Amino acid sequence: MKEIWIGCDHGGYEMKLQILEYLREHSIPYKDVGCHSTDIVRYPYYAGLVAGAVSRGEAERGILICSTGIGMSIVANKYRNVRASMCDSAYCGRMTRAHNNSNILCLGGKTTGIFVALTILEQWLNTGYDGGRHDISLGLLKEVEGVNLSDELWEPDMEHQL
Repeated sequence: MKEIWIGCDHGGYEMKLQILEYLREHSIPYKDVGCHSTDIVRYPYYAGLVAGAVSRGEAERGILICSTGIGMSIVANKYRNVRASMCDSAYCGRMTRAHNNSNILCLGGKTTGIFVALTILEQWLNTGYDGGRHDISLGLLKEVEGVNLSDELWEPDMEHQL
């Protein structure tokens, strides 16, 4: 498996630590782009780092964690070639890979318990894309991106984040 990029804001920091432990225990390579404490930060910066890497092809997959996972998913889905999915159940984790070929998993650090989050992660990591009839929908997503998104990517300016 290629390196997974992972980012969080202050609301997802504690969960990120436990997910990093899971990734290490399962020998899954990762790149941690922050944040690195519970000090208040702005989630779009970290979502932009991970989603930008996925969009450019530097990362095959990413994980984003904020308090609810919602904000991270909103930002990440503004990037071309990103299919970020906020999941709160193992079923959603499995189905978003199988049907949507999700490449960024978004989790709620304050809304999802760690045991559920790890089960979601396991399903998301170990489920392949089904293809077939789902290729039609992914083709339509590409069409939407081609019309609605420019080729320019927003690059987070981490120097001026607060």
